[in-house]
Amino acid sequence: MVPLLRTHHIRFLTGTDLGTTGIVPGESLHDELALLVDAGYTAAEVLRAATLSPADFLGLTDSLGTIERGKIPDMVLLEADPLVDIANARRIAFVFQRGRVVSRSN
Repeated sequence: MVPLLRTHHIRFLTGTDLGTTGIVPGESLHDELALLVDAGYTAAEVLRAATLSPADFLGLTDSLGTIERGKIPDMVLLEADPLVDIANARRIAFVFQRGRVVSRSN
C-alpha cells in the first residue's frame, strides 16, 4: 500500500497502533520510520510526516511542527543526523518539553 501512496503523492502522517500486542509506544514509531524509508520514502519525507505534517493537519503550524522562535519548544536532540540514516532517530541525546530538558540518555 505504501508504494501506491508514494506514487499518487498522497500525504500521510506517522503514528502507531497502541493497544496492539507487541506495540511499544515510542519504539514502534522508530520501527515505522525505518519501514517507510525501506518502502521508498526519503528520510526527510518521513521526518516531515512525523513533525510538520501532523501540525499542519491539526491547524497548529503557528505553534508546532518546526523549531523556530515563538513556537512550543518540544523536541528531541539527536546524537547523529537522521537524514543520513533514519536509524539515527533512535539516538536521542535529550528530550525537551516546553524548552526544558525532561530526559537525557546515558
